[in-house]
Parts: sequence; structure tokens; C-alpha cells
Amino acid sequence: MTKMPGFSGYYLIEAGNGVMSSIGFFETSAQSDESTRVAATWVRDEKLERALPNPPKITGGEVVVHETNGLVRA
Repeated sequence: MTKMPGFSGYYLIEAGNGVMSSIGFFETSAQSDESTRVAATWVRDEKLERALPNPPKITGGEVVVHETNGLVRA
């Protein structure tokens, strides 16, 4: 995903009880839509459907506020 056009950032959040949330940032909604397609293909190709049993709920929108202190944690 990091090599895709328009990629700006990605976060994966473990919310507990088997719930995971991810946020991807791209310059355009079309690039974001393409990243969703690429991710779905990757999950299928890697046969991860069993590890990720819940279908994703996909939402999109425009970032209206952004601020960072420059720290990155992995």
C-alpha cells in the first residue's frame, strides 16, 4: 500500500475483542478506493479470510483537521 499513488499514511488499531480498525490516507478518494480493492485482493491471495472473519465496514470522507507532533510509533 505504501507504494500506491497518493499514499500518505496508514494506521492499524487493535480495539479489543477481536476488533481491528484501519485508517488509510490518500490524496484522492479514487486512490483510496483502489487501496481497498488491493487490500481485499491481498487478503484473498494470502488466504486470510479465516483470520479476518468479519467483513470490513468501509467508510470514506475528507480530512478536515490534521495536526501532528512528528512522532511515529510502530
